[in-house]
Amino acid sequence: MPELMVNIDHVATLREARGINYPDPVFAAGIAEMAGATGIIIHLREDRRHIKDRDLRILRDVVKSRLNLEMAATPEMTKIAAGTKPDMITLVPEKRQELTTEGGLDVIKFASKIEKVITAVKKQGIAVSLFIDPVEPQIKASAKIGADMIEIHTGAYADARTAKTRIAELKKVIRSAGLGKELGLGVNAGHGLHYHNVREIAVIPEIDDLSIGHSIIARAIFTGLNRAVRDMIELVKAGNG
Repeated sequence: MPELMVNIDHVATLREARGINYPDPVFAAGIAEMAGATGIIIHLREDRRHIKDRDLRILRDVVKSRLNLEMAATPEMTKIAAGTKPDMITLVPEKRQELTTEGGLDVIKFASKIEKVITAVKKQGIAVSLFIDPVEPQIKASAKIGADMIEIHTGAYADARTAKTRIAELKKVIRSAGLGKELGLGVNAGHGLHYHNVREIAVIPEIDDLSIGHSIIARAIFTGLNRAVRDMIELVKAGNG
């Protein structure tokens, strides 16, 4: 059964909407862990639009489960990761004007660049995951250049407008998870997952972790963060029951 890692970026997004010092994503991380999350995810973007360097430094000290730093494959971010030593990093593509991460990393096209980052951070004892689309060549390329894990981009599945399209995209995720395991990779999945679509992903036996953020933070407005995290964990468990 997959475990739940909670992305707390949007707590920082709310803070930055006013340019003040609350709500603090550090507090959110503690609540999520107490509610049962087995990891905390933050994306330190190059433009620092939500999570700040200060957040990363404090979270590294206080997170008791696993801290997953999403980041672009740049020299600056590689240096930051090596200095703060999160438990793992997830390399993601990053565009300045995007609202959120759009599509998976092109591991084939940028293999040399990505491999340099992987080598540098693994020397510091940091595990590396690559956020990729559910495409066989990208999975094979990820294994070839030394990634420890992949995170399968579930956006196309989550955004499907018809049952036929959803099923087709779900099959891609299932096949990709299986291939990842065959190649010796850890397999995570995330992007666009919410309370009404997570079960079909949660039952895939090869998936180790689910990365979910926006839907949990959105639900927390009405239920509180503790309840929102617990509700998601219950759905994940129910899917495997």
